[in-house]
Amino acid sequence: MNIRNRIALLVLASFLAILSIGGYAIWQAGANGRAVRSVTEGAVPSALASSDLVSALKDVQLATMNILQASDARLLAQAHEQLGASEQTLKAQLALQARMAGNDVQRGLVVQAQDVLDSYFDSINDTARFKQAGQNDMAAATFAAGVQQYQDNLQQIVTTLRVEKTRSKDDAILSLNQSLSRTYTTLSLVTLATLLVLGGLGWMLYRQIVRPISHMQQTMSDIADSQDFSRRVHVEREDEIGKSVMAFNSMVARIEQSTALLRQKTNDIQTMLQNIPQGILTLVEGGTVHPEYSAHLEAILQTGDIAGRDIQSLLFTDTELGADVLSQVEAAIASCLGEDSMNFDFNQHLLVGEITKRMSDGRVKTLDLSWSPIIGDGDIVERLMLCVRDVTELRALAAEANEQKRELAIIGEILAVTQEKFHEFIAGALKFLADNEQLIRDYPDGNADIIAQLFRNMHTVKGNARTYGLSHLTNVVHEAEQTYDRLRKPQPDIAWDQAQLLAELDGVRGAVEHYARVNEVSLGRKGPGRRGGVDRYLLVDREQIRDTINRLEKVNTGNLHELIAVHQAVFSLLNRMGTEPLADILAGVLDSLPSLAKELGKAEPQVVLEDNGIVIRNQAAAMLKNVFMHLLRNAIDHGLEAADARVAMGKPASGAIHLKQQLADGQLTLTLSDDGRGLALGRIRERAVAQGLIAADATLSDEEVAQLIFRPGFSTAAQVTEVSGRGVGMDAVQSFVKRENGHIALRFLDQESGADFRRFETVVTLPENFAVRVEEAAPAKTAEQAHPARETA
Repeated sequence: MNIRNRIALLVLASFLAILSIGGYAIWQAGANGRAVRSVTEGAVPSALASSDLVSALKDVQLATMNILQASDARLLAQAHEQLGASEQTLKAQLALQARMAGNDVQRGLVVQAQDVLDSYFDSINDTARFKQAGQNDMAAATFAAGVQQYQDNLQQIVTTLRVEKTRSKDDAILSLNQSLSRTYTTLSLVTLATLLVLGGLGWMLYRQIVRPISHMQQTMSDIADSQDFSRRVHVEREDEIGKSVMAFNSMVARIEQSTALLRQKTNDIQTMLQNIPQGILTLVEGGTVHPEYSAHLEAILQTGDIAGRDIQSLLFTDTELGADVLSQVEAAIASCLGEDSMNFDFNQHLLVGEITKRMSDGRVKTLDLSWSPIIGDGDIVERLMLCVRDVTELRALAAEANEQKRELAIIGEILAVTQEKFHEFIAGALKFLADNEQLIRDYPDGNADIIAQLFRNMHTVKGNARTYGLSHLTNVVHEAEQTYDRLRKPQPDIAWDQAQLLAELDGVRGAVEHYARVNEVSLGRKGPGRRGGVDRYLLVDREQIRDTINRLEKVNTGNLHELIAVHQAVFSLLNRMGTEPLADILAGVLDSLPSLAKELGKAEPQVVLEDNGIVIRNQAAAMLKNVFMHLLRNAIDHGLEAADARVAMGKPASGAIHLKQQLADGQLTLTLSDDGRGLALGRIRERAVAQGLIAADATLSDEEVAQLIFRPGFSTAAQVTEVSGRGVGMDAVQSFVKRENGHIALRFLDQESGADFRRFETVVTLPENFAVRVEEAAPAKTAEQAHPARETA
């Protein structure tokens, strides 16, 4: 073979070799190009899109936080607009992920994200609506209870999708690298075999294929190791490999941009967390505080030592919580973390919602605690989020407002009582309290009679306070009365404690004196008023004085009969000084009867007074008020029926109460009756047997049964109420009457002996020196007619 042929053969061989190598190279380049396109146009953009999806989710989270933090309507509207745009972007990104899903796992994750998305935005919109309505607490609660849960679920799904996309990208890159490595190895071997013939071609192929691919591979590895997305591969020529390198550089640039944006969004969220005016922390396994918490928490707890601390030592030390409650909180936290979210629902009630904590500088703060679970995969509580708010000033303002409201209510109660009546009530109440204090001090061990007297006195104070509508004072007195009631039981459930009784009595006295101070200081109503001071000033009608003076001026001194008549008129006038009609004395009690009847569900009764021209001396006024306060209230409570029951029996819907006074045989007699069902003798007997007052087989007359109601502590009421049921009324009445050397008795008005109910009247008899007859008997009058406003001097 000549040199030409050899050359031709060499050329032909070289041509064939080059053709073979070139064909192989072209085939590999096409395959590798497709693999590169699969990476740069498929897996890598899909991974990039997952980063955009994370960024879009961050935008939604940021918009949601802006809504919660919006301080005015303009900022709220801007945040809401931002949320709408972020919502569209997030949905578009999810739709893109659905199209770019490379396998069933990715498609399943996209479907899960789309399922959660609507609920997520519904919760966000609920939060926004509460915020727009100014219900910040509800907005925060909805965010913690709803948005945070869906947000965490969506975040977990998106994170999983991103990991799956990254894994697919890494697998594609690995496959590409392996393919490129095989190409490199094959070309290297062929190049080495034909180096002498194809050196130039091999060098050319190396420059055009191997070196750019090697640079790109190395850059990929360096970026993966350093996470420095600013690195780029140099593009030598715009061939297919060069285009792949350009696509790779574009991919890295987009990753760099997305990473910077994601880092910025994360920083924004961290900045908001540091500036949010609430103390927010999360608890991890073991009940310790996660290092990430809001900066405001340090200001609330006045310490920077928070991260990693046990929640018990950080938050619950120096609080009012007892050891039992603290152990319950600790057990509830432990039973929630790392367990099914259902455990949080079961144990949430054990997580205290408010504490009072003494701080390091001695100040006491009231802290509001709001607990929320952070739920991860498998519906497991990964962490507990705790929002701490300092509500000390809020609680103080609320307490101050309540105190002001209470003070205004007390003023309203006092203003409803005349100055004279209020002064008499205060003086009487303080006297009863002084009597109780003396009894407690004189009898340090107590006895049944002393306890009964204490109870009667306190019950009378409460009854008078209730008569005048002093409800706040009534409640305070009721508590002290409860103590005496427990002590007087056959088997007391508390012991006689002199110090405790005196302290409780001081509390009642303080309440009475507070009413007196409000009356004097706030209302300027000091003293008994115009009609007070009866020891110094005697009251009589001006018209009577004028008539008497006129008769004295016109009397004929020469006419003995006229002088005697004038003398009798003057004597009558002077004799009635320092007296009052019974209707005036009982005015406060009578005025309270309509409201009492309404409280008992009965019609307002008609009260008829028959004074028979008799007036009462002032020294008996207080006693009669106490007596008839009980008797009239008992008549409405126990005697008169409800309106429907009365109508069914053919009676008027409104009951009638009749009070008559007489002066005869050296005695003042006051008789009280009503048209009710009568004295419940059957019920009295049953209660007496139940209380052990009489034997079950005892034979008693109706009169003897009736006398049982005067026993201390006896009552026929089915249940204890503020109106009756403590068994003190008739016992107290009898005690008041006996103190004035009087007598009280029950007198039957029918002949139905042995019946369960018998009509009766209550007869109070007092010495005649308590009353004065000033005129002839007048027709009976109703309560309104009996004490009209009149001019006095």
